[in-house]
Amino acid sequence: MLLDLAISLALGGDACRDAALLRSEPGVYGRVASDATISRTITALAADVDRVEKAVAQATAAARQHVWGLAGEAAPGHGESAGDPIIIDLDATLVTSHSDKELARPTFKKGYGFHPLLALAFVDHGPDGTGEPMAGLLRSGNAGSNTAADHETVIKAALKQVPGINPARPGKKVLIRTDGAGGSKQLLGFLARRGLSYSIGFTLPMSTPELYHLVPEHAWQDAYNADGQVHDGQPWSSSPTSSPPKTC
Repeated sequence: MLLDLAISLALGGDACRDAALLRSEPGVYGRVASDATISRTITALAADVDRVEKAVAQATAAARQHVWGLAGEAAPGHGESAGDPIIIDLDATLVTSHSDKELARPTFKKGYGFHPLLALAFVDHGPDGTGEPMAGLLRSGNAGSNTAADHETVIKAALKQVPGINPARPGKKVLIRTDGAGGSKQLLGFLARRGLSYSIGFTLPMSTPELYHLVPEHAWQDAYNADGQVHDGQPWSSSPTSSPPKTC
């Protein structure tokens, strides 16, 4: 039954009743659960959400380990190292709700709906692919953008989905990327304690050009572009639009 729902979602469905699309092609999809069966199953699963989520996470982790094993050298985690890490991206998104559904709230962009945090953790497949979802956290529309505890929850769940690593301390062979929403001391401390590599965005103050001059020369190191080459940069000046050729 859950497979029926998963396939209907993949085909563009957004409600349980959309499983009817599968019933119209029995030669392709075989026997499909009835609406009544789907409704009863969802009700039963909703009675113990924590247990169900744990079971689903264990099942997806086992399936991913099997698939990555079959993929061999083409697997996302093949030959991972500090220099070529597994990349997990985190980002939140806004989902509009057109009615007063559970946890639907006004959002910071003056909409109404939900604000899930997704790790979507995507494992980045690099230039040869897109990625695959690892974990997600459903949140109300008024959930904070930079809530460190939520980021930690999603990262922990995502790490448990990566085959062949110690989720408690995966080391530098896993790189966590997120935008400025992850730019908090709490999250940076969390990542550092687990020895993870990370690339975190943060908002610079207006006085940044003046602050550059306070950074000692030995603290700077070469900045690299997406091709792994040293970034030439622009002449360093006090202009707010200039970019230093190095980073610290």
